[in-house]
Amino acid sequence: MAVGPEKIKQLEARMTKLDIVESDLSEKFVLGSGKGGQKQNKTASAVHLAHAPSGVEVKCQRTRSQHLNRYYARCELCDRLEERILGAKNKKQQAREKIRRQKRRRSRRAKAKMLDAKSQQGQKKRLRGPIRSSEND
Repeated sequence: MAVGPEKIKQLEARMTKLDIVESDLSEKFVLGSGKGGQKQNKTASAVHLAHAPSGVEVKCQRTRSQHLNRYYARCELCDRLEERILGAKNKKQQAREKIRRQKRRRSRRAKAKMLDAKSQQGQKKRLRGPIRSSEND
């Protein structure tokens, strides 16, 4: 899978908008880590990108392709600089915070309210059961 010319143009436009010049970037190709076996350990497909003026560093190892990792590293660099410049939270950070809020422990009051609602639902379901007659047939 390769990155199309349209996506490359969009990335270049984004980089010029953020004043990122290719000459300011230092790029190294390093050995990847993690699962992948012998092929992973022998090829330098992971990309380490550093932007000198801002001091932002990115390491990308999403795919086995060095070409794609170069593209993704530049996208990640743009994301981080946008976040720093605009001060706005990007989608990734919002997703992380949403998960953190979901995992957060409920307050005692909220837990009691939830358990009360559950017991009421259970009572409602018990009432829906088959009708039992008290008379013997």
